[in-house]
Amino acid sequence: MKREDLKGLKLTNPIHLAAVGFGSGLPNKAPGTFGTLAAVPLYYFLSFLSLEVYVTVLIISSLLGFWFCHVASRDMGVHDHKAIVWDEFVGYWITMVCVPFSWQWAIVGFILFRFFDILKPWPISWLDKKMQGGFGIMIDDIVAGVFAAIVLQGLIYFYG
Repeated sequence: MKREDLKGLKLTNPIHLAAVGFGSGLPNKAPGTFGTLAAVPLYYFLSFLSLEVYVTVLIISSLLGFWFCHVASRDMGVHDHKAIVWDEFVGYWITMVCVPFSWQWAIVGFILFRFFDILKPWPISWLDKKMQGGFGIMIDDIVAGVFAAIVLQGLIYFYG
């Protein structure tokens, strides 16, 4: 990513650093894909948690994400700058709720989440266009994660 594209971003600011996925959202090409990819090893550790703790982590990550994304986008002067990928982390982790870790399902979940996040079928596209601020940045990926989770659970039920 060009330096001028990152105006206002300070990687020494922990909020900015988290918003850009600890640097995973900084590549020029496909920052959302790289952000989701960075969420996979973290999911590995989350997969050992009880469902209650996993959901608690998701809720806290989402609430923090509203704030992280709002602050970073405000400071960068761009709503939903492509380098902001905390929403991809949370969306992927939602996709993987109740999925015991295996590389097979981690990859299928990755593909499904990216599918829904990129294509944005309704109502994801509507949320992406109509919602603003940190909530707006996060909500389309949260819903994409829910859609991907439903499909993934169906695949696991029928083929897992």
